[in-house]
This record gives sequence, C-alpha cells and structure tokens, in this order.
Amino acid sequence: MEQRKCSFCGELLEPGTGLLFAKRDGSTYYFCSSKCKGNFDLGRLPRRTVWTEQGRIYLKKA
Repeated sequence: MEQRKCSFCGELLEPGTGLLFAKRDGSTYYFCSSKCKGNFDLGRLPRRTVWTEQGRIYLKKA
C-alpha cells in the first residue's frame, strides 16, 4: 500500500485513514482531518497557515 499526503497540511496518511474528496472534474484530494478539509473548503492558503508544512517553510519556522 502506498502512503498519501494530506492535500492541505502535507502530513503523511497511513493506508485506510483520512478523508477522500473527489471533485466532478476527476481531481481527488486527501485530508488527514476535518480541520484540514474545513480550511480547504474555506479557501485558506496552506502557506499562510503556521501549522502546515508549507506554512513552516514560507514563514521560516522549523
């Protein structure tokens, strides 16, 4: 089984866990929690959110 990354925060998902969201155009998104899906639905940018992988890089916090 392959591991997938959360489409919002970048966290690795174990097989059989997380949420799957499929759009009508065929694109799929994987989320580790409802918190990530909620932020994605609200249109928030991962790089501006401190607790995401992209946010730590963008805001230079290790």
